[in-house]
Amino acid sequence: MLSLSDFDYILPPERIAQTPASPRDSSKLLIVDRQSKTFTDKHFFDLADLLTANDVLVINNTKVFPARLMVQTTKPIELLLEKEVGVTSETISWDALTKPGLKVGDEFEIPSTHVRGVCEAVNGYTRKITFFIDREHFFPLLDKWAKTPIPPYIKWEGKDEMGLRERYQTVFAKHMGAVAAPTAGLHFTPELMEKIKAKGVQIEEVTLHVGLGTFLPVKTDDIQSHHMHSEWFELSQPVASRLSEAKKDGKRIIAVGTTSVRVLETCSQSGDLVQQTGTTDIFIYPPYQFQFVDSIITNFHTPKSTLLMLVSAFVSIPNTTQAFSTFETCLIGQAYKHALENAYRFYSFGDSMWIT
Repeated sequence: MLSLSDFDYILPPERIAQTPASPRDSSKLLIVDRQSKTFTDKHFFDLADLLTANDVLVINNTKVFPARLMVQTTKPIELLLEKEVGVTSETISWDALTKPGLKVGDEFEIPSTHVRGVCEAVNGYTRKITFFIDREHFFPLLDKWAKTPIPPYIKWEGKDEMGLRERYQTVFAKHMGAVAAPTAGLHFTPELMEKIKAKGVQIEEVTLHVGLGTFLPVKTDDIQSHHMHSEWFELSQPVASRLSEAKKDGKRIIAVGTTSVRVLETCSQSGDLVQQTGTTDIFIYPPYQFQFVDSIITNFHTPKSTLLMLVSAFVSIPNTTQAFSTFETCLIGQAYKHALENAYRFYSFGDSMWIT
């Protein structure tokens, strides 16, 4: 049995990045070689020189929207809109976290507007919330009145909201629906993307709307008892076909971020990718065997998180020759130790790692 404590490490609070690197690609890049078990210190802007025409970058083009909304009953209630679950010509419904909690039938209003809503159901830690406004007008309303949700370890309260919206968004964001950024993608700049394309690197896009599944803490000591919250994703037929062909041609499939990993591994069947649109609750931990992904670009993750478990699996049997015992002793744990000793910055706005 793998215990939650097997995926723990100590991070001094001052190593948690509060702002992103500027420019974005000036962040550090730790290259972790799974075969030689060596670490190389670079910067993210070096990526264009390190990639070749035999590489394929798979990026997540989801777009973060301002999902933190204050509403009013007899008291202020904070909603964190997590996943759109229904729409009619006059309403839009969401799964949401509410603080404090709402009961079924509780009605509310968005302050400074005439828009009302109601709590229709309680589903564990989320509520189904229906707003009496059509979808076309709902997102502009959020743009004006809601705030960008960021992890609690980033202290941004009272700072520039519009600046946060720009910084907490990848340069290739297209499809609105994420409540958090796919943070591995935050290091890319338009200039770096152009240099990478000029090297002949194939770039493919998938969509996974990052939701609570990425951030909910694992509460069971036996990690196999943890159930991932599902997240909506899309892998189009043209992208699936091109990636399958690239894999057969021996190209290296590099997933940018754990969200891209989860899409590719969800859709992989016998070495091919199958087009899918739907939700995934795939939970990757040792000794999971990766089916499609050859390499991962990722950030430094929180202790005891499902993301830490995913990257631990990637450097362990059956994907390498090293058996997994604990995070601390596996290759990724040693890489984190190296990063701590070499002034790397951690978490969403922090530095990056490329596991080859």
